[in-house]
Amino acid sequence: MRVLLDTHLLLWALSSPERLSNQARQRINSSEVYASAASIWEISIKSALGKLKADPNEVLAGVEPAGFNHLPIAGGHAAKVVELPPIHKDPFDRLLVAQARFEPMILLTDDDLLRGYGDFVEVV
Repeated sequence: MRVLLDTHLLLWALSSPERLSNQARQRINSSEVYASAASIWEISIKSALGKLKADPNEVLAGVEPAGFNHLPIAGGHAAKVVELPPIHKDPFDRLLVAQARFEPMILLTDDDLLRGYGDFVEVV
């Protein structure tokens, strides 16, 4: 199964795996895992604004050694956002939802609000 990690889960998996639930760890260990360029972009912006203490370059460099795959942002991903109902206002989360729907893959998240987008979103 292919899964896309939301930004929180990506950060936790790389730097604080003890924060992951047992369910999240099991899903990550038994799946083909992807990290989106949207998450790196979100980390870059929030770090620059002082809202997050994470180095986007370190996160990017940690993706492959962790056994994860990179998922670039494609035009089809961006266009898919228009089909999403206004359940969540965060543009990064909306792009992650669109990517998961477009590919298709399961979006792993800790954000219960995202569950409203459908059964391809798994809250762990």
